[in-house]
Amino acid sequence: MTLGVGGSSFAEELDKLKPMTDGIVPIAVAEFQARIEKAQALLRAQGLAALYLDTSTSLHYFTGIELKLTERLHGAIIPAEGELVYLSPAFEEPKTRELMRFGSDVRCWEEHEEPTELVVETLRSMGMESGSIALDPATPFFIADGLKRAGNRYTFTSARGIAAACRQVKSAAEIALMQRAMDITMTVHKAAARALQVGVTTTETKAFLEQAHRRLGMSATSGAVQFGEATAYPHGVPYPQTLAEGDMVLIDMGTWVQGYRSDITRTYVFGTPTERQRQIWNIEREAELAGFAAAQLGAPCEAVDAGARAVIEKHGFGPGYKVPGLPHRTGHGIGLDVHEEAFMVRGNRQPLLEGMCFSIEPMLCIYGEFGVRLEDIAYMTAEGPRWFTTPCPSVDDPFGDEAG
Repeated sequence: MTLGVGGSSFAEELDKLKPMTDGIVPIAVAEFQARIEKAQALLRAQGLAALYLDTSTSLHYFTGIELKLTERLHGAIIPAEGELVYLSPAFEEPKTRELMRFGSDVRCWEEHEEPTELVVETLRSMGMESGSIALDPATPFFIADGLKRAGNRYTFTSARGIAAACRQVKSAAEIALMQRAMDITMTVHKAAARALQVGVTTTETKAFLEQAHRRLGMSATSGAVQFGEATAYPHGVPYPQTLAEGDMVLIDMGTWVQGYRSDITRTYVFGTPTERQRQIWNIEREAELAGFAAAQLGAPCEAVDAGARAVIEKHGFGPGYKVPGLPHRTGHGIGLDVHEEAFMVRGNRQPLLEGMCFSIEPMLCIYGEFGVRLEDIAYMTAEGPRWFTTPCPSVDDPFGDEAG
């Protein structure tokens, strides 16, 4: 039997879990203000007048305000020079002010008014009669379209480069929040593995992941659970599975700590691995470690993908995106979004910089048989790459139980 897998139950494992929220330190106001100053410097360098932020994770990143996207315009404007201005539906102004960490200028629109006209009026009141405005890449089309109609004296361009340049390099405070999220999710991974029994379903297991994260103090989680042949498909299959002896098990999950994400995947065998399962699992582990070794400061992001993919192709899979093999990129950036820039994919020449955080997950897919994905998150330091979580040591001991 694979070490650390089976022998317990969901109820027993839930009873063991206690909150892991002590000592969490939110992002300080000074850091939010430094982010805005960096964005303003980038705006000036690119000849842009202002940055419009919609209800998105970029609004959260620059202001600390976390809102869900609705049909109503709600956001902020960062001018190239001057103070931030918040935009809000009038009836939501009290809520907006409660959420604000700093600043005081809130401009409002009433229900019968066209909200994009408020954006234009605000730009003009800030001294911008014309110019180029950078739009949050997550701005819904109806708002972007309304802005173009309401503000024909302006040109609008994507703020993708500005947002990515700020967000993809994490501070020590951000990395600490992500580390806590990873620690919590890894605790759930180990508990879920121990709780598995023949006959449990993927639906029951996914419910456990949600309950376990909540026991540990988290308000939300995301997760995917696949058993047997379904593990061959990167995003699962649209039907539940029931666990049988000898099945490959794939669990991919994460949570949020102060908005910052974890994302960890573990694949292991419920029972004793066959030689075929052992072979494929070992190739996947070799590929993950090769991707990590290629992640050196100054190297292009695509080097991570190339390093992992070379291992998979060396063992006769692929080539390229062909299956059996690795049908997708090797990794993605992570922070306030689970998938954000920069991406570890062929053609991405963005150099790896200190503070970048990204997944390494070169999944080996064999449709009709099974798949293996080992996903850990790495971050770049002045000395090179570091793991948030320790990669699996072996197919027989995926959680390092034997090593203690």
